[in-house]
Amino acid sequence: MSLKSNYSSFHLECGTDEAGRGCLAGPVTAAAVILPMRFRHPLLNDSKLLSEKRRMLLKPIIELEAISFSFSHVWQEEIDAINILNASILAMHNAINKLNTIPEFVIVDGNRFKPIKSIPHETIIKGDRKYLSIAAASILAKTYRDAYMEKIHEEYPMYNWKQNKGYPTKEHRDAIRTYGITKYHRKTFRLLPEQLKLDV
Repeated sequence: MSLKSNYSSFHLECGTDEAGRGCLAGPVTAAAVILPMRFRHPLLNDSKLLSEKRRMLLKPIIELEAISFSFSHVWQEEIDAINILNASILAMHNAINKLNTIPEFVIVDGNRFKPIKSIPHETIIKGDRKYLSIAAASILAKTYRDAYMEKIHEEYPMYNWKQNKGYPTKEHRDAIRTYGITKYHRKTFRLLPEQLKLDV
């Protein structure tokens, strides 16, 4: 099934999506993308369905062709303060606010969003597999977040964030058991399966 270009009849329709919601460490990152209506690319799809190589190939194409794009990190301290759902929506709002073109309509991956300014919006379950602009946003959110996780990997290589990007792999959890947590870990998350309370 090929992805559709627009949900609404507006030309300046923005797609937004986030990456890193289920991670134990690092930010949740969102991107917002307004694509030209004529934009097509045979490889463009939900970032989770693409290899890292394909995501890296698509990133500069999206950035070159987009009418406007931006991304935003919401850090672990904020996630702990306002919870991951609110932090995900905040990241999407921040990304939309950073666009240099104000969108006329916003389409959001998922089923939860809060209105931004007075821009009409629609939430779309699995939107990143249905609409090009949401798929493009999913790729930018994922690649910018991955690059950040690779950077902080240098500081704490024992957690192997270069590989797991902060997701709850067995290796990541074993490292938390061995070394404890870092300033990048989300303290309100269940960092270990057997954890009732974390000694911070």
